[in-house]
Formats: sequence, C-alpha cells, structure tokens
Amino acid sequence: MPRRKEVFRSLSAAEFFYRNREIAGFSNPSRALYQTVRELVENALDACDSHEILPSIYIRIKEEDPEKSHYRVTVSDNGIGIPPQYVPYAFGRVLFGSKYRLRQTRGMFGLGAKMAILYGQLTTGKPVEIETSPLGSRYKYYFKILVDIKKNEPIIVDQRIRRLKRKSHGTTVSVVIEGDWARAKNKIFEYIKRTAIAAPYANITFVPPEGDRVITYTRTITKMPIPPKEVKPHPHGVDMEMLKMLIASIEANTLKEFLVEAFQGVGEISAEKFLREAGFNPNMSPKLLTNEGIKTLMIKLKNYKGFKPPRADALSPLGKEIIEAGLRSVLEPEFVTAVTRRPSAYSGHSFIVEVGIAYGGKIKPKDEPQLYRFANKIPLLYDEKADVSWKIVSSEIDWKSYNVDFPAPLVVLVHICSTKVPYKGVGKESIADVPEIEREIKNAIREAARKLRLYLSRKKREEEAKRKVLTFLKYIPEVAESLALLSKPPVSIANGDGNYLSTDDIKKMLLNLVIAKLERTGIKLDFNLEDFDIRIE
Repeated sequence: MPRRKEVFRSLSAAEFFYRNREIAGFSNPSRALYQTVRELVENALDACDSHEILPSIYIRIKEEDPEKSHYRVTVSDNGIGIPPQYVPYAFGRVLFGSKYRLRQTRGMFGLGAKMAILYGQLTTGKPVEIETSPLGSRYKYYFKILVDIKKNEPIIVDQRIRRLKRKSHGTTVSVVIEGDWARAKNKIFEYIKRTAIAAPYANITFVPPEGDRVITYTRTITKMPIPPKEVKPHPHGVDMEMLKMLIASIEANTLKEFLVEAFQGVGEISAEKFLREAGFNPNMSPKLLTNEGIKTLMIKLKNYKGFKPPRADALSPLGKEIIEAGLRSVLEPEFVTAVTRRPSAYSGHSFIVEVGIAYGGKIKPKDEPQLYRFANKIPLLYDEKADVSWKIVSSEIDWKSYNVDFPAPLVVLVHICSTKVPYKGVGKESIADVPEIEREIKNAIREAARKLRLYLSRKKREEEAKRKVLTFLKYIPEVAESLALLSKPPVSIANGDGNYLSTDDIKKMLLNLVIAKLERTGIKLDFNLEDFDIRIE
C-alpha cells in the first residue's frame, strides 16, 4: 500500500489566532462578550490618554438576535481617531497597530480588537463597523470590514465618507458576536466600575442590553496621567533576535556607535568600557558579528552591571491623586490613601508599582481583603488567585498589625505599569511572580497600610473618647444639682457679681470643661456638644 504523504503548509497570524482564540480570552460566549467589551474600551481610552484628551467613552451592548444569542457591542470615544488609510489594516490585519513600540500602553500584543472581530466573524458572519474622524478633520469615514483569515488581510465590504458641519474627532467600533449576557454581565459591570476607578478623569456611559437603565460614571478630576514616551531598549532586556534586528536596522560603523545608538543609558565612555571588558573590539563593524558573536554579546550585555537602570519616562503611572479620586468617587469610603513607588526594573524592563487602600464607608465588610488588580491601567478580573498580588495580600501581609480585624470593609488596589508586564498568559489576567515586582508590591502595601493604621488608631481613640464623654454627660445633671445645693449659703460658689450659680450655670461650666479637654487632645466627635440636651430626670 502506498504511504500517505504528509502535507505541510504555513498559517497566517489571523488563521493561527482563529484556530487558537481561547489563548486570547475568547474561549466561550460568556468570556468572549466580556473580552470584547474590555478590548474595545482599552483601545478607546488609549486613543484619548496618549494625546491628553479627557475621555468620554460610550459603551452599549444590544441584543441583536435573541434566538442565536447575538449581541452588538458598540464603543465610542472622543480620541484622536484613525487616519482612513490605516483603518482597514488596524481592524483587518492581526498583529498590526500602534502598540509595537517600547512604551506603556493598555494593550500589549495588538490582538484584542482583532480577536473580537475574528470571533464575531466566526460566530455571526457579520463584518465589523467603524466610524472615525481623525483629529482636526472635517470628515467622518465609515467602513465595514471582514478579515481574510488565510491571507491575514482586510476585506472592505463597504466604505463611505461624510463631510461634517464642524470639526470632530473620535472613533466608534461596532461588532456583532455570539455572547452570553446572563453569565457575563457581573464581570462586565465590575470591569466598567473598576475602569472608572482607574480613570476618574473620564466620563463613562454604559447601556446594558435590557435598556431599562443607563450607568454613568461622571468625571471627578481633570488631572490625567502623563503620557508615556517612546524609549530605546535597555541592554539587560535584549535577546538574540532583538540584537539581530537592531544590527540590521541601525546604521553604525562600529560596535561602540551601535551600542550608543541602539540602547538607552549607554554613552560613548560606558560603551567603550563595556566592550573592552567583554573582549570586543570597539571599532569592529557590528555587521561582521557571527551568530556566536551575537550570542556572546547578548550574554555580556545582560550580565554587565555598569549600565544605568532603565528609564521610567516610558511609563505612565496613575499617581496618588488620581488613585485616591477614583477610589473615593466610586467606592465612597471613609478613608482612602495611595502610594506610588519609585521606578524599578526587572530583566531590563522598567516598572512602577502603585497601591491604594480604601476602608469603611459604603464598602461592605468581607472575610478577606478585596483586591482590585490593574496592569497598565487595565482591570484584571479573572485568575485572581494565580496573581502575585493575591499571594501577598492574602498571606504575606499581617493585617492585624495594621489594626484591621476581619471581616473588614477593606479594598486594596494594586497597579503595575511597565513597558513589559510579566503576564502569565496571552489572556493577560494575572501577573507572574517576578521577585523585583513582588518586593515592590509588598513595600507599597506596607507603606499604605501604615497610613491606614494611623487612621484606625485615631478613630479608636475618638470612639473611646466619645464613650467617655457620653458617660460623663449622663451624670452632669446629678453632679450639677449637687454642686448647686453645695453652693447655697453659708458655703457658696459665687459667679463674680454676688449672685449664686444655678444648676444650669454649673451644667454649662462642666460642658465647657469637656469641650476644652477635647480641643486640647484634637479629638473630634460626630455630634455637637453644645447642642447636647442634658436634662435632670
């Protein structure tokens, strides 16, 4: 019998992710609906943040076909818009976009929106619809696009242009997918709520499928995070393929020139010193390096201790003021604080850890801390127990030492921003246990928790003082009456003009003594002592 021949062929990027969509979070209708909302909202916020435009985001989920569980997800923003010549590729070609640069963005792989479009095409056969008006344009461009999965190329189903009466800017993306709203809605509501916490400078409107209500988070602060800058790679974060690409793309006559041009924090003096110590000729052309030479250079670059640490201007932390404003406006706690740590680095990638703590108020008590995780301003809702932050918050922080007894109304927010967030998977829902990041999270939580301890200690003192004052106030009538009796002749307490003090006079004197004592100690009560009604029963 003749043997069957094996057939070999390549896959396009679109076909690969079409076949393996679960790795990007599109594993079932429930998760896909959540992921679609998340990816489109991330793109909308990035389009505003990157150009310091105060965001106004509109999100709507509409049931298109109840029998087939088809939902239309629409997200609009007032961001910079997309030049029309790039729209087909931005939405119809996988691994094409503006996020393949070394700076912090919400998205990481350039997959999300395209995966939503591919998933919609797979489950409903309908094209994605895009309306966009670039910054400064008087035109609105409308597209309907499908993806040629085999070629990883856009198919333009429809294309139109309309002149606007006045200049406008922003983008609306609308995609129909198979979804499960009943199972996904809690996650979607929570995602939008946490997005509002991280972006209190945004107006966010959400219309769910029922259409019986509109959820609005109104802007409470106009301060925005400083946009990140694009930076060169750091020598400690280099690998073989990156080195090869840099050598091929950078015009440099010598290795010394190449290092100075290719990497951040490398000057002529430090480049020459490194090359001498690593055994390379500084005047050698980088184009002459063999594979073995490139490998040796990579290892030496990674291990050399003389380079400056990675720059942090590629990062865009939220900052103390924004975190506190977000927690305060959405959760309405009685106490809130936030900490932004100094920039650090792991494997040549800069990162900043931020922590916020909210306590009391309208936060419901739970048996353990309520953890709100964010990475590059993105709320992370799935795989919480697999995240390094959960390990620290749940088992490595002794909350009793910070005067927190569970059940407690405690929310801990952890935000990690980096040019390369160490996610555990393509789904981007949990952070890996990187020692440098773990250390910074611990230190940030402890720093914020110390402020909480001060607040709770003060609150405890005030509650004890309140109990003592209330007890004392109960006895003032009897004490005042007794002192009034004692003040009668021949033993008297005069008020300065020859008259004797009445019971009411003595009550006022005693009350003033209590007020003076409280003022000296700085303790505030939640009622006015002067209005306190003291009667003799």
